[in-house]
Amino acid sequence: MSDDREEILQAVSSAVLAVTRHLSVREVLQVIVRSAQRLLDARYAALGVPDDDGSFAEFVAEGITDKQWEAIGPLPRQHGMLGAMLREGAPVRLPDLCQDPRFEYWPKAHPVMKDFLGVPIRDGDEVLGIIFLANKRTEGGFTLADQDLLTLFAAHAAIALTNARLYERGRELAMLEERNRMARELHDAVTQKLFSLRLTAQAAATVLDRDPARAAAELERVQRLAGEALAELRAVIVELRPAELDRHGLGETLRKHVRLLERLHPVRVAFDCGELPPVEPAVEVALLRVAQEALHNALRHADATEVSVRLGHAGGRLVLSVRDDGKGFDQTVSRGLGLVSMRERAESVGGVMTVESAPGEGTAVSVEVDV
Repeated sequence: MSDDREEILQAVSSAVLAVTRHLSVREVLQVIVRSAQRLLDARYAALGVPDDDGSFAEFVAEGITDKQWEAIGPLPRQHGMLGAMLREGAPVRLPDLCQDPRFEYWPKAHPVMKDFLGVPIRDGDEVLGIIFLANKRTEGGFTLADQDLLTLFAAHAAIALTNARLYERGRELAMLEERNRMARELHDAVTQKLFSLRLTAQAAATVLDRDPARAAAELERVQRLAGEALAELRAVIVELRPAELDRHGLGETLRKHVRLLERLHPVRVAFDCGELPPVEPAVEVALLRVAQEALHNALRHADATEVSVRLGHAGGRLVLSVRDDGKGFDQTVSRGLGLVSMRERAESVGGVMTVESAPGEGTAVSVEVDV
């Protein structure tokens, strides 16, 4: 057991280091799950953090491929054994999960799990989540020693998870303070510009009949002031990046957005994200907004049944693509659907956007940006 404890302390150290490197809660959870799967020699491992809507705010798993996840469908709900563990807050060790009365059913395409070990991740009386393993690779199933080891790991995992949450909450408060400051500055700057616009327009109207030249000069000033006000607004809007980007990064923010859309629409929305390098904040905002606009078009206007979102990095370029199997459109005729706005966002960070579409052939929007 001493060797196991030494190994578990090293795994816990990895989770704590993940927090100190300012990684997201999800990344910390992934470190925890991978370590637990390896330490206890399980084929499957998962960790769920419940939300307030009967589902899970976070759910990470090891042993299941992306293709299997797509076939399984939406995240699990708080029912069956998962729900029981959240309610009871006690360890569960079973030789055959399906034989337990708390078990309900497997979702379609879900792998069959037999021997099962699950423990709560607790902070005092609060259950922060549950971590469970299934299908031990060695014969005999999970032992009491395995349960003790996973319980010890869960206790340290609770510390890592709590610290990650506290760090994110601190960042949120700092961002809120900064947003309030920017809102005050925006109010002052834009109010002053609009007041000047109004006075200048009134002056132009007053002299329009008797002094057309002066009126034209005043209208030119109106145009200049309007352009300055618009530039200031755009600059502030770009700075007001979504809080989720600071909390989770571009890949995880997009994943959460896609998951939400799939719940709200009767359309299959797949998401694939590879390893991403550090990305400039302005690039993250631009790509997120392009993806959101393209997804809106696909779900609201394209009559699509399937949409795929891919985000990856290749050849020194960040590549985003959103594809749907909808009705498409004639690019020689249509200039709407937010295409101009998306292109402007891509070009504002040095990116190149391409659109492929034709009537009856779906639509593909892609953006490439050097990073």
